Amino acid sequence: MLKSIFHWKVLVNLLLAIGVFTGLIFLTFQWLDYHTRHGQEIPVPNLLNKKVHEAIKILDDYGLEYEVDSFKYDPKYKSFQVLQIFPAPGSRVKAGRSIILKVNPKTWAKVIIPDILDRYKGTAFQQLERTGLSVADTLYEPSIQKDAVIRMLINGSVVKPGMSVPRFTKLSLVIGTGPLRNINVPNVTGMTVDQAKAEITRAFFEVGRIEFEDGKVDGSAVVYFQDPAGMDIRDQGMQIDLWASKRPVSQLQAKINSLTSMYRVKIDESLPPVTYDDVVYPDENYAPPAESGNEPTVPEVETPIPAPKPVPKPTPKAQAEKPNTGGTKSTSPAKNQKTTVKSNTKTSVTPPTQEKPKKKIIIE
Repeated sequence: MLKSIFHWKVLVNLLLAIGVFTGLIFLTFQWLDYHTRHGQEIPVPNLLNKKVHEAIKILDDYGLEYEVDSFKYDPKYKSFQVLQIFPAPGSRVKAGRSIILKVNPKTWAKVIIPDILDRYKGTAFQQLERTGLSVADTLYEPSIQKDAVIRMLINGSVVKPGMSVPRFTKLSLVIGTGPLRNINVPNVTGMTVDQAKAEITRAFFEVGRIEFEDGKVDGSAVVYFQDPAGMDIRDQGMQIDLWASKRPVSQLQAKINSLTSMYRVKIDESLPPVTYDDVVYPDENYAPPAESGNEPTVPEVETPIPAPKPVPKPTPKAQAEKPNTGGTKSTSPAKNQKTTVKSNTKTSVTPPTQEKPKKKIIIE
């Protein structure tokens, strides 16, 4: 068996396999050196404090690639100035290597305007501050949304949520002051639906339901009836319903009369005004207010004073008659008798409404 292993043919095949393997490895390394340009390294140039356009031109001359990163704005440096380089200047890299340039941008990085519409102003201010924006001014106008953000402005132009603006941009916010009371409703009869909507919104009212005669939504249809009526007194924020048609108003008179009878309340002025005498008061002690005043006054009810208990009157004792011992002639009893007036009754306190009782006089 050993003789078959060390046969000259086996040895030749083994040597040929080793030679082929060694040649393949050598060729592979040669190809890698050529492909990777081994030994052809380029030093990274010093591009600090240069303008980004100038730095890019130098890298192109060296045969190096570049990536620009405007990561953070620093007002202490010039715009588009190279602040950092990676790899560091002086490092040796191969041709085609990407060099990262960190450049000072022209201004602050852009941020997204948050959606703060219809939100309370205090919450909106906090959300803008967290985003990196600030409030330049606050404007107020009548709106049904009191203390809520209605619009956002930058230099007088309206901006919407989701727009990108530079960081620390100052916005002006329009805040609602609440609806006004007792103002005239705008008269939009005769306008197109689109014009009526704009006029109602401009007057800070709300657009209610819109009924089209033919059932088709058309902004060019003419408004022939509205509720409430134009120039009526209402509060801002109230809804205004519209009826519109493409036909002339002269052909819609029957429809207008029908809507008028439904939505226009008539007051019968022929009835006499109600007076206080016509009102039935359930309480007998209640008296109607005086007619001279503008407002009825509450009548004063007197509290009844209880009557005092009667005091028994003592019967006066008759005075004993003295005998006549003088031997004189008897005279008439009317002349000889003394007239005595006694009053043993006590005076009791009586209410002011009762008469004062009289004293009883007894003559003996």
